[in-house]
Amino acid sequence: MWFIFALITLLSWGIADLFYKKGADENDKYSHLKTSMMVGLVMGIHAICMLIFTDMGYDFTNILIYLPVSAMYIISMTVGYFGLRYLELSISSPIQNSSGAVACLLCLVILKQTIDTVSAVAIICISIGIFMLGVLEKSKQKEYEELNNKKYKIGLVAFMMPIIYCIVDALGTFFDAYYLDSIELTPLKNVTEATLENVANTSYELTFLICAVLIFVFLKFIRKEKIVVKEQKSRVGAAMFETLGQFTYVYAMSGMATVAAPMIAAYSIVSVILSRIFLKEKLSKKQYLVIGLVMIGIILLGISDV
Repeated sequence: MWFIFALITLLSWGIADLFYKKGADENDKYSHLKTSMMVGLVMGIHAICMLIFTDMGYDFTNILIYLPVSAMYIISMTVGYFGLRYLELSISSPIQNSSGAVACLLCLVILKQTIDTVSAVAIICISIGIFMLGVLEKSKQKEYEELNNKKYKIGLVAFMMPIIYCIVDALGTFFDAYYLDSIELTPLKNVTEATLENVANTSYELTFLICAVLIFVFLKFIRKEKIVVKEQKSRVGAAMFETLGQFTYVYAMSGMATVAAPMIAAYSIVSVILSRIFLKEKLSKKQYLVIGLVMIGIILLGISDV
């Protein structure tokens, strides 16, 4: 069943990326916070429904226990939303979803695990691809500045956002594997084999809900921002698919994390396809070749663990 859950997560997050990009407004400096707020709200509603309609015996101290994982995911996502204000989804998504390679490196360095030849080739492909995307983005900087295009004036700075996402999200994945690896070793309280995944996911979603409330207070009462409900449609759509993907993600990770992580990371393929169809994004041939190299690395990383 872990494969089905991983596949649903892959498709859901690929579709969510499309809505994230549609909801990213480069003219709104708080766009990324508004997106995080809507995601936290939808996830919070789902968490409350789980508490009401399921009998998981939830211990609210798990919010604090699971906080290291929740914090990594929430921070990485918010950083990613900022980058989407200025970067094409076709570039941002493959970089962000190289986190599986970073998670693999963490296992090598921290857990002293070994690596096979295919995984090594995959990590090299991803690393070279990310480096080359940065070089290509830098080479276009003068051209964009001459056009006085605000969207690309901070293109290189924005380019760092999905890289930061990649690193922080990888930490979340690494921690998640520890929390969900087995019922005997998990630090979560009052859990069983049947409730482990739901408790972990509920803890994450409740944490995101708390963040959403704090963001709302910050925007509404401190920054005096006007939050128009009808302008949040794309963000709500993104939040719904994000929540569905997150719900199935924990089941995939608890089933076989070493294979599920890189497989799910390949959802950038769905994102790139959708960006070409619906957003009409156009990149240079060199950029597409490099993105293809990154995707090959992500796929190889998944194959190596099958």
